[in-house]
Amino acid sequence: MRRAIAQTILITTLLSLSWDGFSTAKLALAQSAAQYRESGIAYRDQGQMMEAIAALQKAVELEPDYIPGYVNLGWTLHLAGQDREAADVLQTAIQRDPFHVQTFNAIGIIYLVNNDLAGAVLAHNWAKFLKPDNEIAHYNLSLAYQRVGEFDWAIEAATQAAALEPENPHPLVALAIAHWDEGDQAAAQHVYQQAIDLDSRYADSGFLDYLNEAGFSPDQIEKSKQVLRSFA
Repeated sequence: MRRAIAQTILITTLLSLSWDGFSTAKLALAQSAAQYRESGIAYRDQGQMMEAIAALQKAVELEPDYIPGYVNLGWTLHLAGQDREAADVLQTAIQRDPFHVQTFNAIGIIYLVNNDLAGAVLAHNWAKFLKPDNEIAHYNLSLAYQRVGEFDWAIEAATQAAALEPENPHPLVALAIAHWDEGDQAAAQHVYQQAIDLDSRYADSGFLDYLNEAGFSPDQIEKSKQVLRSFA
């Protein structure tokens, strides 16, 4: 009887030590992963993209269940011009968690700038479903819908984006070109003037080339310039 009790106590003690050791190791890995993420973002901010990617990849390897780690890595790959690799990373994140809004925001943007409009519409509509006040999804949907000729939908999406982010001129410019393509020049000018009121640089045609960084295609940038020229 005493031997059985002693064995039970010994086994319980060993299991406790093993669990404590496992928990300690898991915490150490999480801390290490966080450090790699922090380093990766710092490298990215400094423009050291290869170092940033290496650090963020290591963070994902150490903590594969942390979905924002994939988003950080995927977005950094995108900024480094590696969109195919970025999409692969974000697809992995989606397989692990199909309800993470930021993942769909990121992959939707990558689809949009690579002119995969069906992919962009699907990704951003799901992101909007998950988070209805998601200004990123509404804004990028407006650009995608404008490109495929769905101007009413583009106007609706851009209007939502502008309401959710009233200090950002980008949704207003997107709304202006949707109105322009629909044939409502007065509405296009009215909305575009609001963008100029927010940021006077939008009165400079040369400045509009920068809209490529905001997801606008070359045709959409040219359309924005047409709206601006119509004020003359």
